[in-house]
Amino acid sequence: MGASTGVAIGRAEIRRVHEVVRPHLRRTPVVQVKPNALAGTPLALKLEQLQRSGSFKARGAFANLLLRDVPEAGVIAASGGNHGVAVAYAAHELGIPAQIFVPTVSAPAKVERIRRLGADLVVIGDRYADALAAAEASAARSGALAVHAFDQPETILGQATLGLELAEQAPELDTVLVPVGGGGLIAGVAAWFGDAVRVVGVEPTDAPTLTRARAAGAPVDAPTGSVAADALAPRRVGDLVFPITQAHVDDVVLVDDDAIVDAQRALWDELRLVAEPAGAVAMAALRSGAYRAEPGEHVAVVLSGANTTGIGTSQPRV
Repeated sequence: MGASTGVAIGRAEIRRVHEVVRPHLRRTPVVQVKPNALAGTPLALKLEQLQRSGSFKARGAFANLLLRDVPEAGVIAASGGNHGVAVAYAAHELGIPAQIFVPTVSAPAKVERIRRLGADLVVIGDRYADALAAAEASAARSGALAVHAFDQPETILGQATLGLELAEQAPELDTVLVPVGGGGLIAGVAAWFGDAVRVVGVEPTDAPTLTRARAAGAPVDAPTGSVAADALAPRRVGDLVFPITQAHVDDVVLVDDDAIVDAQRALWDELRLVAEPAGAVAMAALRSGAYRAEPGEHVAVVLSGANTTGIGTSQPRV
């Protein structure tokens, strides 16, 4: 279930993929926020937690299922949670059998949603890497199509459509802050913007996949902790992802769990926006000072997901 080759990842290809997946996606809004208690700088918030399936992962899931040949055995995916929900959702919509492997660290809200979408769910191992190994073995036995969470050209192309939309919705953008786990989202966003916009990755301190890779000059194993571990702790950044980030990602900053939880609460308190921990990571960079905007800088923040148990309570459960 690793990276494949032979698919270009540039603006022409991203536009083509966008036309294919657009009928199946929600064009999530961008909300312009003036300086307030949330952040001391004006922001453009890309509300990807409103995407179908509850996170940006729907983009890559539909790209895989619509662009690749899917056998009768269907599809298999390993996930910390959001990718699994997205593949299960896309498979449900397209009438394709799906088997989803998740680790025990996956959030209950995500596990339950996968079940409700009718996928064959397997909970195995403590972390994403354990689920990935089990999924690879199952795919080899069944002949089902493996849909990688981040290190697959179609996955990156699908996630890149977020960058295309954001460029249209916030044309004066200088900088975009993007959460990083395996790197599919930031690779796609960076592939779209190239050198036209400053792209900054944000990672949990306890799951520094891209930070470790940049220090080593290649993908290497990293810790898999953090309150956002179910979405942003795949052990290492993708082999296909890494060279794209090296070419087009300007910086990567780290935020600790306290900053992530603070960002979740602030998004709710100030804007009544629900975000899961991984979805609030980029906002945490601004609130904690891990990223400091210059005066007059136009900054966008990707709120990447909201598959959480906080819905319906007085505030998100953090």
